[in-house]
Amino acid sequence: MSQPSNQAAAPLLLFEHATESGHVLAEARLNSEPTLNALSLPMIEILGPALRRWAADPAVVAVLLTGSGDRAFSAGGDIQALYRAIVKNHAAGRVVDDYPFRFFEQEYRLDYQIHSFAKPVISLGHGVVMGGGLGVFSGARHRIVTEKSRIALPEVTIGLFPDAGATWLLRNMPAHLATFLGVTGAHMNGADALASGVATHQVAAAARPEVLQRLLRLDWQGHRAQDDAAITVCLEQLPAAPLPPRQVDDVPASLHPRGSVLEVAERVRALGGRSPWIDAAIAAMNRGCPTSVGIVVEQLHRAPALGLADCFRLEMVVATHCAHHADFVEGVRALIIDKDNQPRWRFATIEVLPEAYVAEHFEPPWSSNPLEDIEETTV
Repeated sequence: MSQPSNQAAAPLLLFEHATESGHVLAEARLNSEPTLNALSLPMIEILGPALRRWAADPAVVAVLLTGSGDRAFSAGGDIQALYRAIVKNHAAGRVVDDYPFRFFEQEYRLDYQIHSFAKPVISLGHGVVMGGGLGVFSGARHRIVTEKSRIALPEVTIGLFPDAGATWLLRNMPAHLATFLGVTGAHMNGADALASGVATHQVAAAARPEVLQRLLRLDWQGHRAQDDAAITVCLEQLPAAPLPPRQVDDVPASLHPRGSVLEVAERVRALGGRSPWIDAAIAAMNRGCPTSVGIVVEQLHRAPALGLADCFRLEMVVATHCAHHADFVEGVRALIIDKDNQPRWRFATIEVLPEAYVAEHFEPPWSSNPLEDIEETTV
Protein backbone atom coordinates (compact mmCIF):
# COMPACT_ATOMS: atom_id res chain seq x y z
CA MET A 1 0.00 0.00 0.00
CA SER A 2 1.30 3.44 -0.84
CA GLN A 3 2.10 5.95 1.87
CA PRO A 4 -0.29 8.87 2.43
CA SER A 5 0.73 12.03 0.66
CA ASN A 6 0.14 14.06 3.83
CA GLN A 7 0.83 13.61 7.53
CA ALA A 8 -0.98 10.89 9.50
CA ALA A 9 -2.39 13.50 11.89
CA ALA A 10 -4.11 15.39 9.07
CA PRO A 11 -7.92 15.54 9.12
CA LEU A 12 -8.03 13.72 5.80
CA LEU A 13 -5.49 11.24 4.42
CA LEU A 14 -4.77 10.84 0.73
CA PHE A 15 -3.40 7.62 -0.77
CA GLU A 16 -2.50 6.63 -4.31
CA HIS A 17 -2.46 2.84 -4.64
CA ALA A 18 -0.80 1.13 -7.61
CA THR A 19 -3.12 -1.36 -9.32
CA GLU A 20 -1.97 -4.60 -10.93
CA SER A 21 -3.05 -3.17 -14.29
CA GLY A 22 -0.54 -0.33 -13.99
CA HIS A 23 -3.01 2.36 -13.00
CA VAL A 24 -3.67 4.27 -9.77
CA LEU A 25 -6.59 3.85 -7.39
CA ALA A 26 -6.86 6.99 -5.26
CA GLU A 27 -8.20 6.85 -1.70
CA ALA A 28 -9.42 9.65 0.55
CA ARG A 29 -9.83 8.69 4.20
CA LEU A 30 -11.70 10.92 6.66
CA ASN A 31 -9.39 10.97 9.64
CA SER A 32 -10.88 12.31 12.86
CA GLU A 33 -11.76 9.31 15.00
CA PRO A 34 -12.51 11.31 18.20
CA THR A 35 -15.31 13.16 16.34
CA LEU A 36 -16.46 10.03 14.46
CA ASN A 37 -14.86 11.54 11.36
CA ALA A 38 -17.21 14.53 11.42
CA LEU A 39 -16.83 16.45 8.17
CA SER A 40 -14.93 19.68 8.81
CA LEU A 41 -13.94 22.59 6.60
CA PRO A 42 -10.25 21.50 6.68
CA MET A 43 -11.31 18.07 5.37
CA ILE A 44 -13.28 19.72 2.58
CA GLU A 45 -10.36 22.00 1.72
CA ILE A 46 -8.10 18.97 1.27
CA LEU A 47 -10.53 16.68 -0.55
CA GLY A 48 -11.87 19.15 -3.11
CA PRO A 49 -8.46 19.96 -4.68
CA ALA A 50 -7.44 16.29 -4.46
CA LEU A 51 -10.49 15.30 -6.50
CA ARG A 52 -9.69 17.93 -9.11
CA ARG A 53 -6.11 16.66 -9.31
CA TRP A 54 -7.20 13.03 -9.60
CA ALA A 55 -9.78 13.90 -12.26
CA ALA A 56 -7.03 15.46 -14.39
CA ASP A 57 -4.51 12.62 -13.86
CA PRO A 58 -4.92 9.96 -16.59
CA ALA A 59 -3.21 7.35 -14.38
CA VAL A 60 -5.98 7.61 -11.75
CA VAL A 61 -8.89 5.34 -12.67
CA ALA A 62 -11.15 5.61 -9.60
CA VAL A 63 -11.50 7.05 -6.10
CA LEU A 64 -12.27 5.14 -2.89
CA LEU A 65 -13.78 7.07 0.06
CA THR A 66 -13.27 5.60 3.55
CA GLY A 67 -13.29 6.60 7.22
CA SER A 68 -10.62 6.00 9.84
CA GLY A 69 -11.29 3.61 12.70
CA ASP A 70 -14.00 1.06 13.34
CA ARG A 71 -16.83 3.28 14.56
CA ALA A 72 -17.80 5.56 11.71
CA PHE A 73 -17.45 6.54 8.11
CA SER A 74 -18.64 9.99 9.19
CA ALA A 75 -21.22 10.95 11.80
CA GLY A 76 -22.08 14.22 10.08
CA GLY A 77 -20.83 17.76 9.65
CA ASP A 78 -18.81 19.66 12.24
CA ILE A 79 -21.92 20.80 14.12
CA GLN A 80 -20.12 22.32 17.09
CA ALA A 81 -18.09 24.67 14.87
CA LEU A 82 -21.29 25.76 13.17
CA TYR A 83 -22.96 26.26 16.53
CA ARG A 84 -20.18 28.50 17.90
CA ALA A 85 -20.18 30.73 14.84
CA ILE A 86 -23.97 31.07 14.64
CA VAL A 87 -24.19 31.91 18.36
CA LYS A 88 -21.69 34.72 17.81
CA ASN A 89 -23.71 36.08 14.92
CA HIS A 90 -26.98 35.94 16.85
CA ALA A 91 -25.40 37.66 19.86
CA ALA A 92 -24.07 40.46 17.65
CA GLY A 93 -27.33 40.82 15.73
CA ARG A 94 -25.39 40.60 12.45
CA VAL A 95 -22.92 38.35 10.66
CA VAL A 96 -19.56 38.69 12.40
CA ASP A 97 -18.41 35.16 11.55
CA ASP A 98 -19.17 33.87 8.06
CA TYR A 99 -18.03 30.31 8.85
CA PRO A 100 -21.53 28.77 8.59
CA PHE A 101 -22.10 30.15 5.11
CA ARG A 102 -18.60 29.23 3.93
CA PHE A 103 -19.03 25.74 5.37
CA PHE A 104 -22.39 25.09 3.73
CA GLU A 105 -21.21 26.41 0.38
CA GLN A 106 -17.97 24.43 0.37
CA GLU A 107 -19.67 21.28 1.69
CA TYR A 108 -22.30 21.36 -1.03
CA ARG A 109 -19.68 22.08 -3.70
CA LEU A 110 -17.73 19.04 -2.53
CA ASP A 111 -20.82 16.82 -2.51
CA TYR A 112 -21.73 17.96 -6.02
CA GLN A 113 -18.15 17.31 -7.08
CA ILE A 114 -18.39 13.71 -5.84
CA HIS A 115 -21.79 13.16 -7.49
CA SER A 116 -20.57 14.47 -10.84
CA PHE A 117 -17.01 13.10 -10.75
CA ALA A 118 -15.85 11.92 -14.17
CA LYS A 119 -14.39 8.65 -12.86
CA PRO A 120 -15.88 5.89 -10.69
CA VAL A 121 -16.21 6.69 -6.99
CA ILE A 122 -16.64 3.96 -4.36
CA SER A 123 -17.58 4.71 -0.75
CA LEU A 124 -17.27 2.30 2.17
CA GLY A 125 -19.91 3.26 4.74
CA HIS A 126 -18.98 1.18 7.77
CA GLY A 127 -20.32 2.27 11.17
CA VAL A 128 -22.10 5.61 11.57
CA VAL A 129 -23.02 7.38 8.33
CA MET A 130 -25.21 10.40 9.02
CA GLY A 131 -25.93 13.95 7.93
CA GLY A 132 -22.95 15.49 6.17
CA GLY A 133 -21.21 12.12 6.23
CA LEU A 134 -24.13 10.64 4.33
CA GLY A 135 -23.72 13.48 1.85
CA VAL A 136 -20.19 12.34 1.05
CA PHE A 137 -21.13 8.64 1.08
CA SER A 138 -24.19 9.02 -1.14
CA GLY A 139 -22.32 11.00 -3.79
CA ALA A 140 -20.45 7.86 -4.83
CA ARG A 141 -21.82 5.63 -7.58
CA HIS A 142 -20.85 2.47 -5.68
CA ARG A 143 -21.87 2.57 -2.00
CA ILE A 144 -20.94 -0.26 0.35
CA VAL A 145 -22.37 -1.00 3.80
CA THR A 146 -21.63 -3.60 6.48
CA GLU A 147 -23.62 -5.28 9.24
CA LYS A 148 -22.44 -2.46 11.52
CA SER A 149 -23.61 0.42 9.34
CA ARG A 150 -25.98 2.88 11.01
CA ILE A 151 -27.35 5.43 8.57
CA ALA A 152 -29.71 8.35 9.10
CA LEU A 153 -30.92 11.77 8.07
CA PRO A 154 -31.24 12.96 11.70
CA GLU A 155 -31.50 16.69 11.09
CA VAL A 156 -35.07 17.10 12.35
CA THR A 157 -33.79 16.35 15.85
CA ILE A 158 -31.49 19.42 15.85
CA GLY A 159 -33.56 21.99 13.97
CA LEU A 160 -31.83 21.62 10.61
CA PHE A 161 -33.05 19.69 7.54
CA PRO A 162 -31.71 16.85 5.37
CA ASP A 163 -29.03 18.57 3.29
CA ALA A 164 -25.64 17.84 1.70
CA GLY A 165 -27.40 16.33 -1.30
CA ALA A 166 -30.17 14.67 0.69
CA THR A 167 -32.73 16.42 -1.52
CA TRP A 168 -31.38 14.37 -4.44
CA LEU A 169 -31.15 11.23 -2.30
CA LEU A 170 -34.77 11.54 -1.17
CA ARG A 171 -35.91 12.46 -4.68
CA ASN A 172 -34.60 9.14 -6.00
CA MET A 173 -35.90 6.99 -3.15
CA PRO A 174 -39.35 5.36 -3.07
CA ALA A 175 -41.71 8.11 -1.93
CA HIS A 176 -42.98 6.28 1.14
CA LEU A 177 -39.45 5.72 2.43
CA ALA A 178 -38.33 9.26 1.60
CA THR A 179 -41.30 10.62 3.54
CA PHE A 180 -40.80 8.44 6.60
CA LEU A 181 -37.01 8.68 6.79
CA GLY A 182 -36.98 12.42 6.08
CA VAL A 183 -39.51 13.56 8.68
CA THR A 184 -38.47 11.14 11.44
CA GLY A 185 -34.70 10.82 11.05
CA ALA A 186 -35.12 7.05 11.59
CA HIS A 187 -31.90 5.04 11.74
CA MET A 188 -31.35 2.52 8.96
CA ASN A 189 -29.21 -0.59 9.13
CA GLY A 190 -27.27 -1.97 6.19
CA ALA A 191 -30.19 -4.03 4.91
CA ASP A 192 -32.43 -0.93 5.01
CA ALA A 193 -29.84 1.06 3.09
CA LEU A 194 -29.76 -1.57 0.34
CA ALA A 195 -33.57 -1.78 0.19
CA SER A 196 -33.98 2.00 -0.04
CA GLY A 197 -31.24 2.52 -2.63
CA VAL A 198 -29.00 4.42 -0.22
CA ALA A 199 -26.42 1.62 -0.64
CA THR A 200 -25.60 -0.56 -3.62
CA HIS A 201 -23.42 -3.32 -2.11
CA GLN A 202 -22.46 -4.94 1.19
CA VAL A 203 -19.41 -6.58 2.74
CA ALA A 204 -18.77 -8.29 6.06
CA ALA A 205 -17.21 -5.79 8.47
CA ALA A 206 -14.23 -8.06 9.12
CA ALA A 207 -13.59 -8.32 5.38
CA ARG A 208 -13.42 -4.57 4.67
CA PRO A 209 -9.72 -4.72 3.70
CA GLU A 210 -10.74 -6.97 0.82
CA VAL A 211 -12.54 -4.08 -0.85
CA LEU A 212 -9.26 -2.32 -1.58
CA GLN A 213 -7.37 -5.51 -2.40
CA ARG A 214 -9.96 -6.69 -4.92
CA LEU A 215 -10.15 -3.28 -6.55
CA LEU A 216 -6.37 -3.27 -6.97
CA ARG A 217 -6.56 -6.57 -8.84
CA LEU A 218 -9.15 -5.36 -11.37
CA ASP A 219 -8.18 -5.07 -15.04
CA TRP A 220 -8.77 -1.33 -15.22
CA GLN A 221 -9.39 0.14 -18.67
CA GLY A 222 -9.56 3.85 -17.91
CA HIS A 223 -13.01 3.88 -19.54
CA ARG A 224 -15.86 4.97 -17.26
CA ALA A 225 -18.58 2.57 -18.39
CA GLN A 226 -16.29 -0.47 -18.59
CA ASP A 227 -14.69 0.25 -15.23
CA ASP A 228 -18.04 0.87 -13.53
CA ALA A 229 -19.26 -2.50 -14.81
CA ALA A 230 -16.11 -4.24 -13.57
CA ILE A 231 -16.44 -2.60 -10.15
CA THR A 232 -20.04 -3.80 -9.89
CA VAL A 233 -19.04 -7.39 -10.57
CA CYS A 234 -16.13 -7.09 -8.15
CA LEU A 235 -18.28 -5.76 -5.32
CA GLU A 236 -20.97 -8.36 -5.87
CA GLN A 237 -18.37 -11.01 -5.04
CA LEU A 238 -17.35 -9.54 -1.65
CA PRO A 239 -17.74 -11.71 1.48
CA ALA A 240 -21.35 -11.48 2.60
CA ALA A 241 -22.24 -9.43 5.66
CA PRO A 242 -24.58 -10.93 8.30
CA LEU A 243 -27.00 -8.05 7.84
CA PRO A 244 -29.77 -7.51 10.40
CA PRO A 245 -33.40 -7.79 9.25
CA ARG A 246 -34.82 -4.97 7.18
CA GLN A 247 -36.86 -2.45 9.14
CA VAL A 248 -38.06 -0.29 6.26
CA ASP A 249 -40.45 -3.06 5.18
CA ASP A 250 -42.67 -1.87 8.05
CA VAL A 251 -43.32 1.42 6.21
CA PRO A 252 -46.36 0.96 3.94
CA ALA A 253 -45.98 1.86 0.28
CA SER A 254 -49.13 3.96 0.60
CA LEU A 255 -47.38 6.61 2.70
CA HIS A 256 -46.82 9.77 0.66
CA PRO A 257 -45.67 13.37 1.23
CA ARG A 258 -48.60 15.12 -0.44
CA GLY A 259 -50.64 17.66 1.48
CA SER A 260 -49.83 19.91 4.42
CA VAL A 261 -47.13 19.20 6.97
CA LEU A 262 -49.79 18.35 9.54
CA GLU A 263 -51.48 15.90 7.17
CA VAL A 264 -48.14 14.19 6.49
CA ALA A 265 -47.31 14.06 10.19
CA GLU A 266 -50.69 12.55 11.00
CA ARG A 267 -50.20 9.85 8.36
CA VAL A 268 -46.83 9.02 9.89
CA ARG A 269 -48.27 8.97 13.42
CA ALA A 270 -51.01 6.62 12.24
CA LEU A 271 -48.30 3.98 11.64
CA GLY A 272 -47.73 3.66 15.39
CA GLY A 273 -47.76 0.11 16.71
CA ARG A 274 -46.40 -1.53 13.57
CA SER A 275 -42.97 -2.13 15.12
CA PRO A 276 -40.66 -0.79 17.83
CA TRP A 277 -38.54 0.81 15.08
CA ILE A 278 -41.56 2.67 13.69
CA ASP A 279 -42.61 3.79 17.18
CA ALA A 280 -39.13 5.10 18.02
CA ALA A 281 -39.05 7.04 14.77
CA ILE A 282 -42.46 8.62 15.41
CA ALA A 283 -41.36 9.62 18.91
CA ALA A 284 -38.25 11.26 17.41
CA MET A 285 -40.40 13.24 14.98
CA ASN A 286 -42.69 14.37 17.78
CA ARG A 287 -39.70 15.55 19.84
CA GLY A 288 -38.00 17.07 16.84
CA CYS A 289 -38.20 20.55 15.46
CA PRO A 290 -41.63 21.26 13.91
CA THR A 291 -40.11 23.74 11.46
CA SER A 292 -37.66 21.09 10.28
CA VAL A 293 -40.50 18.65 9.66
CA GLY A 294 -42.25 21.35 7.66
CA ILE A 295 -39.09 22.01 5.63
CA VAL A 296 -38.74 18.30 4.82
CA VAL A 297 -42.32 18.09 3.55
CA GLU A 298 -41.80 21.12 1.31
CA GLN A 299 -38.44 19.71 0.22
CA LEU A 300 -40.20 16.50 -0.85
CA HIS A 301 -42.83 18.51 -2.72
CA ARG A 302 -40.18 20.40 -4.72
CA ALA A 303 -37.58 17.68 -5.27
CA PRO A 304 -39.17 15.82 -8.22
CA ALA A 305 -38.84 18.89 -10.45
CA LEU A 306 -35.18 19.53 -9.58
CA GLY A 307 -31.96 18.42 -11.21
CA LEU A 308 -28.86 17.62 -9.18
CA ALA A 309 -27.38 21.13 -9.17
CA ASP A 310 -30.74 22.70 -8.37
CA CYS A 311 -31.07 20.38 -5.36
CA PHE A 312 -27.87 21.82 -3.93
CA ARG A 313 -28.93 25.37 -4.72
CA LEU A 314 -32.20 24.80 -2.88
CA GLU A 315 -30.28 23.45 0.11
CA MET A 316 -28.02 26.51 0.11
CA VAL A 317 -31.11 28.74 0.39
CA VAL A 318 -32.66 26.76 3.23
CA ALA A 319 -29.38 26.29 5.13
CA THR A 320 -28.73 30.04 5.02
CA HIS A 321 -32.12 30.70 6.59
CA CYS A 322 -31.52 28.02 9.24
CA ALA A 323 -28.27 29.74 10.17
CA HIS A 324 -30.12 33.03 10.66
CA HIS A 325 -33.01 31.56 12.69
CA ALA A 326 -32.88 30.22 16.23
CA ASP A 327 -34.09 26.63 16.00
CA PHE A 328 -30.83 25.13 14.70
CA VAL A 329 -28.64 26.53 17.49
CA GLU A 330 -31.30 25.67 20.04
CA GLY A 331 -31.43 22.08 18.85
CA VAL A 332 -27.63 21.75 18.97
CA ARG A 333 -27.57 23.34 22.41
CA ALA A 334 -30.16 20.95 23.81
CA LEU A 335 -28.88 17.73 22.25
CA ILE A 336 -25.13 18.27 21.92
CA ILE A 337 -23.88 21.20 24.01
CA ASP A 338 -25.91 21.23 27.25
CA LYS A 339 -27.46 17.80 26.63
CA ASP A 340 -30.60 18.63 28.60
CA ASN A 341 -32.71 17.20 25.75
CA GLN A 342 -35.25 19.97 26.23
CA PRO A 343 -35.11 22.15 23.12
CA ARG A 344 -37.34 25.20 23.10
CA TRP A 345 -38.47 25.35 19.50
CA ARG A 346 -39.87 28.57 18.06
CA PHE A 347 -43.13 26.71 17.37
CA ALA A 348 -43.79 24.04 19.94
CA THR A 349 -45.77 21.63 17.79
CA ILE A 350 -46.51 20.88 14.16
CA GLU A 351 -50.13 21.81 14.85
CA VAL A 352 -49.22 25.49 15.41
CA LEU A 353 -46.51 25.74 12.73
CA PRO A 354 -47.44 28.47 10.19
CA GLU A 355 -47.10 27.37 6.59
CA ALA A 356 -45.90 30.87 5.70
CA TYR A 357 -42.95 30.53 8.09
CA VAL A 358 -41.86 27.31 6.41
CA ALA A 359 -42.23 28.93 2.99
CA GLU A 360 -39.89 31.76 4.02
CA HIS A 361 -37.04 29.23 4.25
CA PHE A 362 -37.29 28.64 0.50
CA GLU A 363 -37.06 32.30 -0.53
CA PRO A 364 -33.52 33.19 -1.75
CA PRO A 365 -31.93 35.68 0.67
CA TRP A 366 -29.59 37.06 -2.03
CA SER A 367 -29.84 38.14 -5.66
CA SER A 368 -27.53 35.34 -6.82
CA ASN A 369 -27.15 31.89 -5.27
CA PRO A 370 -23.54 31.19 -4.20
CA LEU A 371 -23.84 27.86 -6.03
CA GLU A 372 -25.13 29.37 -9.27
CA ASP A 373 -21.98 28.26 -11.09
CA ILE A 374 -21.55 24.67 -9.96
CA GLU A 375 -22.57 23.01 -13.21
CA GLU A 376 -19.92 24.96 -15.08
CA THR A 377 -16.95 24.95 -12.70
CA THR A 378 -17.09 21.78 -10.60
CA VAL A 379 -15.47 18.57 -11.85
